[in-house]
Amino acid sequence: PSKDKISPFERDAMLAAARAAMDRAYAPYSHFHVGAAVLDEHGAIHAGCNVENAAYPQGVCAEAGALSAMVLAGATRVRAVLVMGHGDALVTPCGGCRQKIREFARGDAKIHCCTEDGELIRSFTLDELLPYSFGRENL
Repeated sequence: PSKDKISPFERDAMLAAARAAMDRAYAPYSHFHVGAAVLDEHGAIHAGCNVENAAYPQGVCAEAGALSAMVLAGATRVRAVLVMGHGDALVTPCGGCRQKIREFARGDAKIHCCTEDGELIRSFTLDELLPYSFGRENL
């Protein structure tokens, strides 16, 4: 596969990583567990889960945790993101996480949104989720 397309093997591995992360989410207030997996430019997968806090704005989204793990591992480019959460409704990255993903991904990077059972609901490009975004080229 090309460097910017993900293989079925990579998608399955991202799904497994996001599911494992979702199972470890710390969500005692909302009880809404989210897991995310980021595929980097080297083919490594980095996972994150949401971590709530009693002071609500201080929580951390799953996508932000996965991006932090990616940077800690030495990667700087997102090829794809997979997000999953409880229920059958579409779980997409929040606005803040879309901007965080934008820091490391091109506009054509795929964001895959799955149910907690791993069923793909919909895939978007980052440009579809965050049109006319602000990035380093604007500085």
